[in-house]
Amino acid sequence: MNVSGTETTNSVSHFILVGFPSSPEMQLLYFGLFSVVYTLTLMGNAAIVCAVRWERRLHTPMYILLGNFSLLEICYVTTTVPNMLANFLSSSKSISFVSCFAQFYFFFSLGCDEGFFLCIMAFDRYLAICRPLHYPRIMTKQLYTGLAIFGWSCGFVLFLTPVVLISQLPYCGPNTINHFMCDPAPLMMLSCSEDTTTQFIYSTFNAVFMIGTFLFVLCSYALVIVAVLRMPSAAGKRKAFSTCASHLAVVILFFGSVMVMYVSPRSGHPVQVQKIVTLFYSVITPLCNPLIYSLRNKEMKTALRKVFRTEIPAHKI
Repeated sequence: MNVSGTETTNSVSHFILVGFPSSPEMQLLYFGLFSVVYTLTLMGNAAIVCAVRWERRLHTPMYILLGNFSLLEICYVTTTVPNMLANFLSSSKSISFVSCFAQFYFFFSLGCDEGFFLCIMAFDRYLAICRPLHYPRIMTKQLYTGLAIFGWSCGFVLFLTPVVLISQLPYCGPNTINHFMCDPAPLMMLSCSEDTTTQFIYSTFNAVFMIGTFLFVLCSYALVIVAVLRMPSAAGKRKAFSTCASHLAVVILFFGSVMVMYVSPRSGHPVQVQKIVTLFYSVITPLCNPLIYSLRNKEMKTALRKVFRTEIPAHKI
């Protein structure tokens, strides 16, 4: 059936998310595997949030920002994994047009927020290590609270434009997305007309955001490393390097995979590669972050033991 004019843009009411095509038995196996991963991700990040909330010794800018980052990870992974799990058990694997773009908006807005939080955390470490005498005066409660609010809200504001532009493209069929989530690259490929302006705006937005935030983080930690190497105390060097190594590991995991995919969304990555890379930064990275931050941090490990073994029962009424 031929559709034209204004009807063209409204002819697709839902999309089909192909996900990971396989036998019903493999779909159940995937469901079990990703259910475990999702549960562990929620538990790990929630543990850090609780530790920061309940342990007074962690009421410092670095840990408060880390607690916010862990809460952000919980929201981030929840935008895609529950729907992916439902699709493993579904035969239709459909998602409505509105739900698809809602997932697109929240997933990439929260991903954008992650980039900003990594910048804020790098800035905090720069001040603490390179300007230790001025750190308490600069990093006040008002400043780190404002930075946290900025980190949470900025992505939602910035990503409105790309989402609106891509949602306004004409979709007249087909409606099958060979992915496990509503990713912008396959969505733009499904459009009836090739809008080079929208593609250019989206690619430029991604390139400026990702390269800008990555360079900011890189420069911050480069200055930190120079400052650490100048420290006279070997113990001080070890502690500073341990903290920075954890942060840099998360930065590399996040930016490394994301920049491959979204600086040039139509660069022709094989479909399976797209899925695996997206799976890595959207599911695996949020699972690894609590381990990276807690296993190398004695204060966090001590706080986790204290909170979950002692302090919670003490607060019972």
